[in-house]
Amino acid sequence: MTPWRILLADDHAVLRAGLTSLLNAREDMHVVGEAANGAELLPLAEAMRPDVVLLDLSMPLLGGLDVLPLLRRHVPEVRILVLTMHDDGEYLQRALKAGASGYVLKRAADVELIAAIQAVMRGEIYVHSSLTRALLEDSLPATEATGDADLWGALSEREQEVLRLVALGHTSREIAEQLDLSDKTVDTYRLRGMEKLNLRSRAALVRYALSRGLLE
Repeated sequence: MTPWRILLADDHAVLRAGLTSLLNAREDMHVVGEAANGAELLPLAEAMRPDVVLLDLSMPLLGGLDVLPLLRRHVPEVRILVLTMHDDGEYLQRALKAGASGYVLKRAADVELIAAIQAVMRGEIYVHSSLTRALLEDSLPATEATGDADLWGALSEREQEVLRLVALGHTSREIAEQLDLSDKTVDTYRLRGMEKLNLRSRAALVRYALSRGLLE
């Protein structure tokens, strides 16, 4: 397997070094470059064409929210995963509207970052669980299927359990541990349940679950 090529953008060198060490320790991920601000990031992304950009929002010269639409325009195929300290729904909405594929809080990066990268590489939207309710706001591009509200009862009990936990932001590994299942079995329940509901991403699943009151 060819490792996913990752480009880091953060103005803190120590954080970049730590992330590089974390990601390069895996066989499926490789950090191909680093940038301290958006002005450095854009030409690097154009030249390197990475699979994923890890993007801080608060950077000098050109911040994350400013460079996001430029990345979308000049490197449209790249997945952009925001890695930030801003635990704020407004920042989340602005980032997703600008084209981010996911939003991870720095305080949770040690446990969530790998799962977030894997999710965005599958074409999903990954959002830290504390901010999932913000996905219902109108500013999120409505490009996903909304699901069939009458089909929830057609799901098996296990499918319902897994989808609730996925919508709450839990990873497959965490769900497997909670339900005493294998990671592969969890993924099977997730994919089967979402197919039955006509949902194509975690963002669509979150909107569906919240609209049905399934996360209360």
